[in-house]
Amino acid sequence: MGKLLKPGKVVIILNGRRAGKKAIIVNTYENPTKEKPFSYCLVAGIEKHPLKVTKKMKKDKILKRSTVKAFVKYINVNHILPTRYL
Repeated sequence: MGKLLKPGKVVIILNGRRAGKKAIIVNTYENPTKEKPFSYCLVAGIEKHPLKVTKKMKKDKILKRSTVKAFVKYINVNHILPTRYL
């Protein structure tokens, strides 16, 4: 069986404050280091998605609701779930 966790694969985070959020794998680190004695991945994802906007809203409210908050984090491979295995 080949590598499941490749860069560009979409994953779901299972643990921590970002549990349930989708992310994309940027890079994988198979060999453990002294600081991190486990396999881990660098992931990037959306922490807060844009909210619904209507015509009646003021410009400042539209600007606030249309912002996107992103995150980049190193995560243990046991705490992520790949969405597709193919």
